[in-house]
Amino acid sequence: MGNNAGRILRDADSGLHTIGISIISLVEILYLSEKNRIPLDFRDAKNRIRHVDNYKMIDLDMDIVEISKTVQGLELHDRLIVATALFLNVPILTSDQVIKDAGVVSVIWD
Repeated sequence: MGNNAGRILRDADSGLHTIGISIISLVEILYLSEKNRIPLDFRDAKNRIRHVDNYKMIDLDMDIVEISKTVQGLELHDRLIVATALFLNVPILTSDQVIKDAGVVSVIWD
């Protein structure tokens, strides 16, 4: 994780920022955790989000699905995550180079 992303997450933990988390990101955490592809436990991630005021789940709704129709060149899950950021008019914290290279939304990681 880069310095900027780390600082933003620490600031959120301190109450300075609110981090919106697409429900699709939580689904990806579940999948990758079950496949042992990430060292993050789904239950721990879910509980942390539920019990920390500065992390908010962003549900998938029709507005986000409509925006996702304008996002090209990404697989479906990434399109929905990017569309969520576009809907909220916020950057994304991600190391995903494909999302960064798409240039559709501002990415913070370094």
